[in-house]
Amino acid sequence: MDAAELDRRALTYDGWIPPDLVSWLLEHGHHDEVQLQARGGDWSCAQAWAPFLAEQDRRNEALEVLSPYAETGWWKAARSVAELLETWGRTDEAIGLVRPYAEREERPALKYCALLLARHGRADEAYSLLRPHIEDWLLADALVEVTAGSGRDEEVATLLAVRIEAGRPCGGPPCGSRTPEPWNAVGLLATIRERQGRIDEAIALLRTRDVTSVNGRDQLAELLARHDRIGELREYAAIEVLGDAARCLAESLEERGDLAGAIEVYRPRVADGSPHAAVELAQLLARHGRGREAIEVLSSLPCSSGGWEDWVVDALCTLYIDRDRAEDGLAYLDHLSAQSSPVELEFVLRLRTRLLVSCGRTEQAIEEARTHLDAHTWPAAQNLARLLADAGRPEEAVAVLDPAIAANRRVLAAQLMELGRVKDAVAVLHRPKRVEALPWSNPPWSSACPPF
Repeated sequence: MDAAELDRRALTYDGWIPPDLVSWLLEHGHHDEVQLQARGGDWSCAQAWAPFLAEQDRRNEALEVLSPYAETGWWKAARSVAELLETWGRTDEAIGLVRPYAEREERPALKYCALLLARHGRADEAYSLLRPHIEDWLLADALVEVTAGSGRDEEVATLLAVRIEAGRPCGGPPCGSRTPEPWNAVGLLATIRERQGRIDEAIALLRTRDVTSVNGRDQLAELLARHDRIGELREYAAIEVLGDAARCLAESLEERGDLAGAIEVYRPRVADGSPHAAVELAQLLARHGRGREAIEVLSSLPCSSGGWEDWVVDALCTLYIDRDRAEDGLAYLDHLSAQSSPVELEFVLRLRTRLLVSCGRTEQAIEEARTHLDAHTWPAAQNLARLLADAGRPEEAVAVLDPAIAANRRVLAAQLMELGRVKDAVAVLHRPKRVEALPWSNPPWSSACPPF
């Protein structure tokens, strides 16, 4: 094993048992198999087996499992060892293990080491570690986190304010607009102002952002909701174009017991043709036992407004099933197909077979799924296999899945495990995927959640 190969496999699970199947093996008593694979180079197994041993107070054995991986210099393994050491109260050892990675300025290691130091009363060291990296969004976020309660709020706020000022437009055509580094400087400074109790300043800062939402969450909307400034949130939701502030307002009103108010937040956006608002409104109605209205909202959404999009159709068909109206769902799918909608055939087939099963027409669902295997696509094969397995025909399900197709292997292995053929399942998963070597050894998204 070497760190670059471990990094590659961590992205693809090539030759490893996926974590969900490792959990299945442990839950069903196949401890020997997990131990064997962990010691044979399967990181998914090692990562599960070590904590399993630790829970039985077999600490030395747990560390022995992880040691071969950590000795390669691979950060993920070093972090797992450090997490165990910290759990056992061996904090200095954990810090000593991860500090060399941080000193090499590996981003995830810098963040982890700083948070570890801060958790154990060494916030000043954490600050010194992260301070030179204020321009990095991930590490700036960590800097704001580790300095909470340390008396350094103004110091960090000044650093961020300088970065924000440096990112302002210069005023001339050659410059155009510039984004501060880190790009989340405004939001981080607002976080500091909020925890200082300077709410108006935090709000004013967030109103200057270029990027209003990250991962579907709007920081300004959530701040207004936290401080019960619903009137301001309502005004902001009316002008925020992405709809994230409107969702935040609706969620806040729902939590306060104002269901009618939450519904009315979505109505204008649905009328304007927003499929996102339509699905959110339908889910809100369904949560409160108004499934019939939820179905009406989505079934009346015109194709021109996204009514044909697969995720909208999926949400609607799920509502039909949950309301015991699967036959109506089938009629809707037939209507959609007659309209020559751009929804993919495989997607329609999967939904149709789900609806048929809900109607008690399992054999028809199986036969319809089988007729579409001529295309030799793995989604069709997996759909048929799941239908067969759910119908109590697991051997037939296994026969449908071609192990030569890499995309089938996890599903096939799960079926084999259910049949008690664990060794066969492991053999399937260990087949090489013939993935070309990646041109990098430590891609930035492999170890940190991306900002969008």
